[in-house]
Amino acid sequence: MRKTKVGMAMSGGVDSTACALLLRKQYDVHGFFMQLAQPDINQQLVRVKDIAARCKIPLTVIDLSARFEEKVLSYFTNTYLDGRTPNPCMVCNPKIKFGLFMDAMLEHGMEEIATGHYASIVEEDGCFFLQQGEDTIKDQTYFLARLGQKQLARVKFPLGAMTKSAVYDLVEEHGFTDFRGRESQDVCFLQNESVGHFLTTRSPESARDGDIVHINGHVLGRHNGIINYTVGQRRGLGIAAPSPLYVLKIDASANRVIVGDNDDLYQDSIEIQDVSWNCGKPPKSDHDYLVRIRYGHEGQPAKIKQISEDHYHISFTERQRAVTPGQFAVIYEGDRLIGSGEIQ
Repeated sequence: MRKTKVGMAMSGGVDSTACALLLRKQYDVHGFFMQLAQPDINQQLVRVKDIAARCKIPLTVIDLSARFEEKVLSYFTNTYLDGRTPNPCMVCNPKIKFGLFMDAMLEHGMEEIATGHYASIVEEDGCFFLQQGEDTIKDQTYFLARLGQKQLARVKFPLGAMTKSAVYDLVEEHGFTDFRGRESQDVCFLQNESVGHFLTTRSPESARDGDIVHINGHVLGRHNGIINYTVGQRRGLGIAAPSPLYVLKIDASANRVIVGDNDDLYQDSIEIQDVSWNCGKPPKSDHDYLVRIRYGHEGQPAKIKQISEDHYHISFTERQRAVTPGQFAVIYEGDRLIGSGEIQ
């Protein structure tokens, strides 16, 4: 019987290696490596080629560096310059990894694709939903929130039913003993470079200094470029005050950083735009949902009300700290992801 052809997104890390080992038992697996703007691209290529060979699967390298620059790095830079804090994975996943990269795999004859994300997919009445995986600590549904129905319909997440510990055990059983302690970096194109240095290199004017202003209007000092600050930041402000001060807002139009007390960081509601709902079904206004305002946020009960076609108001049961414009609110019903939108 002919085996289904599955394209495995290989990164050289433990998760994609575990997926390749799992899938090769049942499918015709072909590895694919996505070349982007990784600073250590040559070392990554050597490593992923070695892993693919040891897994006894072919490997194809897809160069998407130009499109990554166009769709992700430009977004990352422009969002910071606009005084907001971007989340590049939320753009890269739908447009690059499960967009152009997925398209390339399908063009190479693959019927489905697989990645090493910790998440599960369930189908109900013809709709595909992301659901939190077995390992809730490693759960990555937040980063996958912008995927559409056509993408979810062609994807496998073999690690959805596994824990990270079990993944390490699996690869070590197959002779891969050098993965522990090699967790991948959150922002793949930065490596050991700071955000400020990366942005200054791309846009020297972004380091233009300006005023640090207290929420009461008093100027307290000078900042060294709004790109070096984000909501909730306390350290590195370079100003003296009788009590700790935190960044409350980045005012890009006036080139100012607004600061205040910790209590000023809390708010009981937010607004989101560029909203997407699974299968186009918006939430019920009288229902409580769980809303995560950043990765690592546990999620809090909230009600959601539509303001306009692509504009929603979210009111939390309890006030939330350091809500950050540019980040994404991801909405769950139980452990099922139902939608997301960019925080304004």
